Amino acid sequence: MSTETMNTKTVLITGTSSGIGLATAVAAAQSGWQVIATMRDTTKAGALRAAAEEAGVAVDVRALDVTDPASVEACLAGLDRLDALVNNAGAGHLGTLEQESVEDVRAVMEVNFFGVLHVTKAALPLLRASKGRVLTVTSVGGVIGQPFNEAYCAAKFAVEGFMESLAPVAATAGVSVSVVEPGAVASEFVNNVGVRDDVLEQAGPYAPALSAYLDRTRGAFSNAQTPQDVAAQMVELLAAERPAFRLLTSDAARDFAGAKLKDLDGAAVQTLTGGWVA
Repeated sequence: MSTETMNTKTVLITGTSSGIGLATAVAAAQSGWQVIATMRDTTKAGALRAAAEEAGVAVDVRALDVTDPASVEACLAGLDRLDALVNNAGAGHLGTLEQESVEDVRAVMEVNFFGVLHVTKAALPLLRASKGRVLTVTSVGGVIGQPFNEAYCAAKFAVEGFMESLAPVAATAGVSVSVVEPGAVASEFVNNVGVRDDVLEQAGPYAPALSAYLDRTRGAFSNAQTPQDVAAQMVELLAAERPAFRLLTSDAARDFAGAKLKDLDGAAVQTLTGGWVA
């Protein structure tokens, strides 16, 4: 094995078919990382492969379904070394409790919370051996609960709490843990939330509130951050000697999350988000 190969660090990134995951896979490869880019359906790897080719880098595309423990184990089983894990795979969800089933909410938790746990648990032995790190993409929705995002925010709150609790324990074994909290990002993630044309017709008594929320959200995403900008900051965090626990990726995200972090009685957040549906 060459010295160059021995010195190359390996990162596994989930959810790389589009958006932040795709951009991070390419940016990490450009920075010298050996990238294992995973996704549930590798037939959707075309955009990633094209971006990597354009950038002049190579990525190792592998199948990994974060909701399937057997898939996770199979993906990581052949790895001799892992220096970093980026938990990026996730799914958006729009809805409110009265109009959806508990099973719908549970499905959101499976992808956005338990999926993170499956992959992190499988990776930790390798990360302990390399004194590596875990980066988990959450959201400002993991800090502030947002209207019609009840299930999604619940999952992201759970991830935030889990990782914040895990961080000091993992640090005793030499593994650093960080969360990455973007705000609005211009990516396919938004298109995949599942807002149908008839969603307002089916919203019943919540239609006025949902209409107001959707109008506000369209405005927020008109000035969204690019996935490439988020990815550049994540690659810096991967390389940091002492990575911070929390990375808010834009001024808008910092201002938004800051409203919660200094809101001791909860009034400021309720006033803020209440205005979205008034």
